[in-house]
Amino acid sequence: MRRVLLSDLFSTLVPDGEAERDVIHAQMARVLGVDPVAFAREFEATSRERFVGAYGDLPNTIRVISRRAGGDPTDEQVQRATNVRQGLSRRLVDAVPAGTLVALAGLRSAGWRIGLVSNITAHTELQWPASPLPPYFDATAFSTQVGAAKPDPKIYLAACTALEVPPASCVYVGDGRDNELQAAAALGMYAIRTTEHSDSDPSWTGPTVSSFTELPALLGV
Repeated sequence: MRRVLLSDLFSTLVPDGEAERDVIHAQMARVLGVDPVAFAREFEATSRERFVGAYGDLPNTIRVISRRAGGDPTDEQVQRATNVRQGLSRRLVDAVPAGTLVALAGLRSAGWRIGLVSNITAHTELQWPASPLPPYFDATAFSTQVGAAKPDPKIYLAACTALEVPPASCVYVGDGRDNELQAAAALGMYAIRTTEHSDSDPSWTGPTVSSFTELPALLGV
């Protein structure tokens, strides 16, 4: 019997902030003195590197991306842009719907163990401990710590190792970005898509919920 839930973070437990992210990137670009379009393009192009911590902390990451966008910002500009981006990260990890917390609490009360599997940047990982979510989780597998990002099996297996369970004992829930559902299913997990915050993988034909609050009932809790 599966009694372990592994969950994605963004667009699953909390919004991904896509609309606000565009505004924030434009604001950062203005602070850094670089073209907003070029900055946004380079930010997106470096997502995999940022997920595995290739550029170190946020100030250095911003400096690298700014230079790739044709800029050469001062330390003061980098710090101002860092503050802007950190504010977004803080807001996103704090934006957990009340119903999601109730569902997590219900699963834990029913004896489920819960782990997080997240493609996350180093600065956003720093915001996790102060968010409302850690009390509900028994283990976390952050891409920046594992050195691998979904759909790489290593990040799923890191969570399984931390929980001391085989993949076949796990249910995985996520919005479907980065082929995460297919990768989880390939490891033997029971994969469930959520569309609450984003319809990231409409091609998914497996079980789907429209809200995290539907998950306990689907799992028989």
